[in-house]
Amino acid sequence: MELTLDCSKRADNEKPGALRRAGVMPAVLYGHDGTNSVSLKANTREVEALIRNAKGQKVELSLNVTDMPWNGKVVLQEVQNHPWKSEIYHISFLAQ
Repeated sequence: MELTLDCSKRADNEKPGALRRAGVMPAVLYGHDGTNSVSLKANTREVEALIRNAKGQKVELSLNVTDMPWNGKVVLQEVQNHPWKSEIYHISFLAQ
C-alpha cells in the first residue's frame, strides 16, 4: 500500500499553536535540496490516518508539497507527541 501525504509550505508568520487549533499539523522536511529544511503544514486528520497506517519506524511515503516544485519519496523521521495529551504534536520527514 502506497502511503501519500499532501501538504503545503508554512509561512514564517504562522504560529504552530494557532495552526494546531485550526486542525493543521506543523511539519518539517529535511534534505530535499541537501542542506536546507522547509517548514510545512498538513491536515491533522490526514496525518493521524497516515500514522495509523504506517507500520514500524522509518516508514517510506510519497510527499506532495503543493507550493514547491519538489515532490518525492521521504521517510517519516520523527513523530512528536504532546507531553500529557495523546495527540500528535509535530512530524518530521527526511527526503530520500
